[in-house]
Amino acid sequence: MASSTVSSGTRRVRRQLPTSPWLFAAPGLLVAGAFILYPFVSTLVNSFTDRRTLVPGEFVGLANFRELLHDDMFWIGLRNSTLYVLGVVPALVLLPLLLAMLVQKTIPGITFFRSAFYTPVVASIVVVGLIWVWLLDERGLVNAVLETIGVGRIGFLSDQWLILLSAMAVTVWKGLGYYMIIYLAALANVPRELHEAAAVDGAGALRRFFTVTVPAVRSTMVLVAALASVAAFKVFSEVYLMAGPDGGPAGEDTTLVMLVQRTGTGLTGRVGYASAISVVVFVVTLVLMLLVLRADRKEES
Repeated sequence: MASSTVSSGTRRVRRQLPTSPWLFAAPGLLVAGAFILYPFVSTLVNSFTDRRTLVPGEFVGLANFRELLHDDMFWIGLRNSTLYVLGVVPALVLLPLLLAMLVQKTIPGITFFRSAFYTPVVASIVVVGLIWVWLLDERGLVNAVLETIGVGRIGFLSDQWLILLSAMAVTVWKGLGYYMIIYLAALANVPRELHEAAAVDGAGALRRFFTVTVPAVRSTMVLVAALASVAAFKVFSEVYLMAGPDGGPAGEDTTLVMLVQRTGTGLTGRVGYASAISVVVFVVTLVLMLLVLRADRKEES
């Protein structure tokens, strides 16, 4: 009797097993479907229509993408987003690694410095951006110091290229602590014996960095490069706060994501055209990640 009860209970559990994992995953799948999959599919569909904010729109095929090729603002946005990647990614790959090596040492008070370096990460990007705007304003602290030492005031927020460079500096400053934590986890797995053996062989600090540290954290550097590339190409808040809603002088500092926001919002927003720009942003970020991964595989081989 007992054995038959146990066997029937086992059969019941076995019958329930195929569906049970889906019940546990259902909440997460619903959230992902509602906030990731549906918006993605909707954007893809809208990119082939002439939909506006209050008008459903009709199918226009590749008309939006053909218009992109003749839109000067699109090329300006693509140029600025590309320059942002080229300016920000190398700094966010190397500087956090050096910072992680610096705060990795166990000395009194090092926890305070780790927390201080990580503080910008948890701060709101709007707050951080406004602080930097106040600092770099023509009457801000930075220009006041420059004028005191005889350099003169610099138009950080009025010159086309200085606005872009200032936004890059904010992105790097805010991202240092985040990527530092990633590197700290990677450096903790590097055997100390490797550094000791290299030191015994007469390798200096610089040589140990390139022959021991960099090879040991190379996979982490690839991860950081991929994450930083995607984030830099999709930059919005920093440039928006520095350059203003119009994208700086004559809109010359507009990025692709700013162009999406400007084109697709408002009562007369061109949702279909903005969706086409969004699809281009998705394709370019996907290509960036594939290029980084391919370069990593080549280096491994």
